[in-house]
Amino acid sequence: MAAMTVIEAVRATLDEALGGDERVFLLGEDVEAGGVFRATEGLVAKYPGRVLDSPLAESSIIGLSIGAAHYGMRPVAEIQFADFIHAGFDQLCSEASRWSYRTRGDSWLPMVVRTPWGGGVHGGQHHSQSIEAYYAHMPGIKVVAPSFPADYRSLLKAAIADPNPVLFLEHKRTYRLVKQEMEGAPAEEVIGRARITRRGEDLTIFAYGLMLHESLAAAEQIAADGIDAMVVDLLTLNPLDRETILEAAKATGKVLIVHEDTLTGGLGGEIAAIIAEHAFEHLDAPIRRVAGPDIPPMPFHHTMESFFMPDRAKIAAAARDLAAY
Repeated sequence: MAAMTVIEAVRATLDEALGGDERVFLLGEDVEAGGVFRATEGLVAKYPGRVLDSPLAESSIIGLSIGAAHYGMRPVAEIQFADFIHAGFDQLCSEASRWSYRTRGDSWLPMVVRTPWGGGVHGGQHHSQSIEAYYAHMPGIKVVAPSFPADYRSLLKAAIADPNPVLFLEHKRTYRLVKQEMEGAPAEEVIGRARITRRGEDLTIFAYGLMLHESLAAAEQIAADGIDAMVVDLLTLNPLDRETILEAAKATGKVLIVHEDTLTGGLGGEIAAIIAEHAFEHLDAPIRRVAGPDIPPMPFHHTMESFFMPDRAKIAAAARDLAAY
């Protein structure tokens, strides 16, 4: 049993996918050299002709993936930073998301778009965005945001096998920060299923990506005050696992939703609406959210970035207030 980082989990899964299915190929900017974060390092030598550098044009990366998927291939595209994916918004949301629907289920579009997202690395305005709410809004696109290496392994494998377009979000701050002991092949995982990562009786925290780790750390902090928090890792953002969300909300009656994206229009609003509509009678307090402030970009300076980013201290403070309600 050896510890594996998130970036190693991504690379190992791509390696296995390329080795196990000749239809799989990788494309993106600088993927032959390993990419900005070295996720594809060494793969071009093992799989010549199937790890392909692309022009600096995100719309063409996604458009080429759509065309290849039409012809039976299973493309895994990389967008260097999530901030740049909007150049391919029309291809992804107007074309890829609608293909199965417009063909009445007669044809499918198996393609994956991987991209690093989120802040905490001093990336500034153009390398720190949280984009998940834009794309989780689109029926027809599955959006996945794992937190632990084991989940990166199982869910990336599931995404490549899925007949639908999948946007696979990899939080760049976790790439080398988060490690986990791994053994054997990745477990079978289903896209669309959340997981209760920590059991608790006093309140429920919902989070994903880097914020899942900050929420777990906050839960340990407030445990010293006698507050027992349940923590739920959403894992998939579209479709949301409504059954697990409602089960976890009803179990404690107090809900705190945490995400790095700006508060207004963030995914937390949808989760709150699900709980308010279907579990209102079980609530003992108003639903609370901890999120980024409503300012356009994330600042570069570390002090301002810290102000923008939710963290364990902010989550713990909100949780204490909620527990005392």
